[in-house]
Amino acid sequence: MPDDITEYFAHTGITHTQSQTDYQYLNNNRRQSLVRHEDADEIDAKTDKAFNVSGSKMSTRFIEESTFDEPLRSHGESSSDDNSDSEGKNGDDYSDDEDLKKYSKWRRFYLKNVVIDRSIADVSILDSFMYNSDLKPVEEERRVWSWYNFAYFWLAECFNINTWQIAATGLQLGLNWWQCWITIWIGYSFVGAFVVLSSRVGTAYHLSFPISSRASFGIFFSLWPIINRIVMAIVWYSVQSWLGSEPISLMLRSIFGKDLPDRIPDHFGSPNATTYTFMCFFIFWVIEFPFLLIQPHKVRHLFTVKAVLVPFASFGFLIWSVRKAHGKIALGSLTDYHPTGSAFSWAFLRSLMGCMANFSTMVINSPDFARFSKTKHSALWSQLVCIPALFSITCLIGILVTAAGYEMYGVNYWSPVEVLEQFLVRSYTKGTRAGVFLISFVFAVAQLGTNISANSLSCGTDMTAVLPKYINIRRGSIFCACLALCICPWNLMATSSKFTMALSAYAIFLSSIAGVVCGDYFVVRRGYIKLTHIYSNRKGSFYMYGNKWGCNWRALVGYLCGVAPNLPGFIGDVGAPKITVSIGAMRIYYLSYWVGYFISFSVYIVLCYFFPVPGQPVKNIFRDKGWFQRWAEVENFEDEWKKSLLKDDLSDDKIDVYEYSRGKTFL
Repeated sequence: MPDDITEYFAHTGITHTQSQTDYQYLNNNRRQSLVRHEDADEIDAKTDKAFNVSGSKMSTRFIEESTFDEPLRSHGESSSDDNSDSEGKNGDDYSDDEDLKKYSKWRRFYLKNVVIDRSIADVSILDSFMYNSDLKPVEEERRVWSWYNFAYFWLAECFNINTWQIAATGLQLGLNWWQCWITIWIGYSFVGAFVVLSSRVGTAYHLSFPISSRASFGIFFSLWPIINRIVMAIVWYSVQSWLGSEPISLMLRSIFGKDLPDRIPDHFGSPNATTYTFMCFFIFWVIEFPFLLIQPHKVRHLFTVKAVLVPFASFGFLIWSVRKAHGKIALGSLTDYHPTGSAFSWAFLRSLMGCMANFSTMVINSPDFARFSKTKHSALWSQLVCIPALFSITCLIGILVTAAGYEMYGVNYWSPVEVLEQFLVRSYTKGTRAGVFLISFVFAVAQLGTNISANSLSCGTDMTAVLPKYINIRRGSIFCACLALCICPWNLMATSSKFTMALSAYAIFLSSIAGVVCGDYFVVRRGYIKLTHIYSNRKGSFYMYGNKWGCNWRALVGYLCGVAPNLPGFIGDVGAPKITVSIGAMRIYYLSYWVGYFISFSVYIVLCYFFPVPGQPVKNIFRDKGWFQRWAEVENFEDEWKKSLLKDDLSDDKIDVYEYSRGKTFL
């Protein structure tokens, strides 16, 4: 049976054995009809009827002679969120437990507890990977994000301990408070631009990152950037959980005494953590876990609470710090090292790059939330303005708190939470204990919200795209949380230099992915995507790139060229002081995000100039003009996709820039 029909039955939920029988009958029936010179449209109508009516336990031959009112529940009608509540429930092929008794106990266990939807239990992993409800373009009913929704989203995201530490990293390099703040404005302005560029394909075609990456990397090679992001989501979940342990510690010390860490014996055996700090980390991890079991749309109330409480707690903490410092903050450098000339320039750039590296995951996955845009511009100006403005304000709070702490205690604290700890240690009064507890509680809520929205849900969504037959968002989030325990984040967070190194380490990989994706969409394809091909691994699909592996070798070369220049500096940074590299290699590494992004971008489009890719709407990508991004109308896309499955070869499909909309192009 051809793969395209297999893909269709994967979508509808009919078992593989039955789908073979049904397809053979439909195909024979079509040939006989053609011999009888019946109208082709009439034949297709009969075939479509056979595809869509219920018949999970009846042959298609009987369906053609009968009519049923009950539609076949397709896999696409059950999202991963719904599946989270329906795991263990019966599908169409197994309507009750009586149907399961004929199977062995292992088969029953598999149907009840392993597969997400029993109706696709016999569908291959490949078929479920190509198209399912989590991956299809977002229809109009679910596109509900207006510009202010994006503003609220970034408002909730910007207030967290990690953002403050990014700001304080510049202070550790010898910059004063206003120099550090300038780097933050510049850095997050670049971030806003990169996020907007990356999100345009999601806005126009309503696609998530796992699907949009197929256009540039290929149907199957797109798994590589997806896996990259899964790994980074797990690492960040672990790091954010470790940061969440700090307010947990302050809350416990506010209740049980400031010397609580000393009263608990240390048997942990690590120079960067103790039994007490690991206990706080584990407590926060356990508190997070129930939120992983809640459907994403139901956990939105947590984000609402965070957006309301955290700004008040942050500004309250700033006012408290400045007041305790008697209105004075350290205006100069907070270290004994005062960089000048070239050293100052590189310290400035490293602080700026820290902001961009911190956002490297959010840049590439921005289509995941941009696909819900209500209008063409919902995700444009709101993100372009809100990201630099909101994050700069948040970072300023961290900078000023650190500067006030230096004025009071003479120590350049990397994390503002350490300043809050000093309030508790140096003045253990009822008022101080209450204030520290309340602020710490809100900061813990902030970490919880950030970890759920930016890490666990991202990991769950990506894993759903990789193995939708076995993994939904809930299972993917649980997998993320379990692996986070193995990351040992206390080693990554031991010092600001190690933290910066960790940021740069994964930025060199993700920036190269972002560069390839941007070059492909904006320069090579000029905003044109053929949706039926991006969901197909049939011969002739633009995004199979003419090979059975579905790999775009130009993207692979561009990606490797973007990563390679940063590797010597990365090795020198990780291996120091035992391994040393040239100062030039280290400076390239300090610019890791820009280097990776622009080299991969440039190499990819040059390769596409000499070796044009299938489906590009212009012949010469450097000389020919044209921009073809339009607001795609996808309400009937599933019907179009079904029709494409009846083709043995897609090579005859033409490039049609008006295929999904007759409206005007937009940037």
